[in-house]
Amino acid sequence: MPKSVNSVASRQRRKKILKQAKGYFGRRKNVWTVAKNAVEKGLTYAYRDRKNKKRTFRALWIVRINAGARLHGLSYSELMGKLKEHNITLNRKVLADLAMNNPEAFTEIVNKVK
Repeated sequence: MPKSVNSVASRQRRKKILKQAKGYFGRRKNVWTVAKNAVEKGLTYAYRDRKNKKRTFRALWIVRINAGARLHGLSYSELMGKLKEHNITLNRKVLADLAMNNPEAFTEIVNKVK
């Protein structure tokens, strides 16, 4: 009896990977083995960088809060310590947004903790 191979499923699997490789350069977009490796690597980077994105945004917020705080004669760490002392529980994302887009409100918060 001849060996039965599920070529329909195999073809679908390959087409799925090649569709994900669309837009890649050179053989990475149309040669199965190269495309498979490129897509796997890309998915690994995507998973890793979803975590890294959170770190980089937190760092950006800290830079913005620090810049806003220094305009009022405080450092970032002093401001955050005083906010904690006065039980003001605004997260860094909100504080950074206020420092950038609503400096009057940020000034009020700084004056409250000084």
